[in-house]
Amino acid sequence: MTSLIIGASGGIGAALAAACRIRGPIVTLSRSAGQIDLLDQSSIAAAAEQMADQAPFDRIIVASGLLHGDGVTPERSLKELDAERLATSFAINAIGPALCARYFLPLLAADGKFAALSARVGSISDNRLGGWYGYRASKAALNQLIRTAAVELARTRPDAVCVTLHPGTVDTGMSRPFQRGVPANALFTPAFSAERLLAVLDGLTPADTGLCFDWSGERIPF
Repeated sequence: MTSLIIGASGGIGAALAAACRIRGPIVTLSRSAGQIDLLDQSSIAAAAEQMADQAPFDRIIVASGLLHGDGVTPERSLKELDAERLATSFAINAIGPALCARYFLPLLAADGKFAALSARVGSISDNRLGGWYGYRASKAALNQLIRTAAVELARTRPDAVCVTLHPGTVDTGMSRPFQRGVPANALFTPAFSAERLLAVLDGLTPADTGLCFDWSGERIPF
């Protein structure tokens, strides 16, 4: 199986790339390598055009995400909401991956699988703690965007799968400031999370398209 990992320089993205490399041919794209910038639509379009001669891909995974950094921090209350920081969260967590779907889904094999990394906190029905407004809302938006893309994709490629995946709490720079209170058995290494995500993705069928699943294969409600 041929895989394409977008966002391969991050903690989970690099682990996914390593795991896919064992399984077959792989192509990686990352902002750090100057290959793609999810904040720049023309960059996404150009990267997809350059990948066209290597298509079709059996797996395409968008492994980007922003919880903190670039002036963004998780908001604890309404009084911390800031328009610019919210816009940044949506741009990276929702709009960028949705544009990847626009430009890269045409490169997916007829029975291929496309996934974007989401988060359990993006579930509206599962929100009981509040806080983290921008991250929660942008991941919820991502779930809706990918769900909508899956509906459209199924009309022309009914054997394809298009989903969002929750990797769990992974020991990376993204989660490190927020690991306090996380049980040791619930804090995963990037390698473990990557292996679980690939096992879940590879086991999904067209009946699962448009949904969100966690690292264990459990469906996360919207």
